[in-house]
Amino acid sequence: MNAPLPWSSELGTPNLEQLLLLEHFDVKITVLMGGTSAERNVSLASGVRVAEALRSVGHTVTAVDTARGPLSEAAERKLRQSAVGTLPPAQDELDKMAREALTQTVRVLPKRGDADVVFLALHGGHGEDGTIQALLDLTAVPYTGSGHLASALAMDKDLSKHLFRRADVQTADWVMLSNDDPGSFKIEHLGLPLIVKPSKQGSTVGLTLVKDRGELPAAIAEAFRYDDEVMVEQFIAGREFTVGILGDDALPVGEIIAKHEIYDYECKYTPGMAQEIFPASISEAWRDKLQDQARLAFKALKLGGCARIDFRMTEDGEPYCLEANTLPGMTQTSLIPQAAQAAGVSFPELCDRIVHLAFESDYAPKGGDWAPRARAQGSGRRAEKGIAKRPAKTPAKRPAARAAKMAAKVRSKGKREGR
Repeated sequence: MNAPLPWSSELGTPNLEQLLLLEHFDVKITVLMGGTSAERNVSLASGVRVAEALRSVGHTVTAVDTARGPLSEAAERKLRQSAVGTLPPAQDELDKMAREALTQTVRVLPKRGDADVVFLALHGGHGEDGTIQALLDLTAVPYTGSGHLASALAMDKDLSKHLFRRADVQTADWVMLSNDDPGSFKIEHLGLPLIVKPSKQGSTVGLTLVKDRGELPAAIAEAFRYDDEVMVEQFIAGREFTVGILGDDALPVGEIIAKHEIYDYECKYTPGMAQEIFPASISEAWRDKLQDQARLAFKALKLGGCARIDFRMTEDGEPYCLEANTLPGMTQTSLIPQAAQAAGVSFPELCDRIVHLAFESDYAPKGGDWAPRARAQGSGRRAEKGIAKRPAKTPAKRPAARAAKMAAKVRSKGKREGR
């Protein structure tokens, strides 16, 4: 039986000081992964790695494929030894799985008491578009990442770009095509080259770089295979950067140099197909500009937990936001773990911190019977690391000694990045 928390449930969701006490407690965590989106293989690779990391810091973890059910130790081990692959699963196979998986998905969602928190390692589809998040809201089990509304907004690239512009986040011009109006006559003013992509997909699935007008029909048809809306967007020439946001913290800026002309599915998930540099070799001014734009984008979409904001930067230093990823990949080659590592945060510590953020979120249930087990002495550890902090709304929340230590690490990290 779980030991009681060191505070009363009548106090509602624990505050930051209370959360710092969780390093001494064993949390029951269900990791949801797999699903039926085109990013299924990526999600499975993320999920088994997260589950292993959380166990290594002393938590009790159940790994669940939302399309197939709980995973055995043997199944997890096999997945850890498998590669993501250079192509997503066949769409026909995913469609068949989706038809069979609906009741399974609802059945495997944990009830309050079965799990203290759900770690969402799902990517794309119903795992990232707010559907799973809305169902979990009904179960009253806290979960990682953003709430259902923010997840839906971020998944829809058209709505995201409108909100970016309202928040003074620069983004490339675009037009939308739908099944009702698939014509390309509206895009003449965008010029060339163009990016054609599904409006609600990730991992560059269905994305094409178009350099010639004659390539447009095939590119549009490819994108429509994955969505009923297609975005046609100006291609921004320049360098590609990414910024992770972890709670209120901006992780070190990363630069992606892909072997292909764009950072496509193969480059993302095949070791050696892209050079990912953390921290990026850029000026302090560029770093600050990218991190500031990432924070604005994060806030514009009302995101929470951990997210990744991607950019293209022109030669004269103008950043253009590409998109926000609310459940970024956690695979061996993924960007968020690399950014955290550059900040001195190990992968298990990163996963542990994401869990803690779930209890701080606005959509975490208030009050209740959440009660992790006391952890054996010395069986786990947590450490705040030196990453770029947004000015705190209530600085007094963080204990003074811890705040001083954090500030020193931030200054040290900033100097190294700005060299």
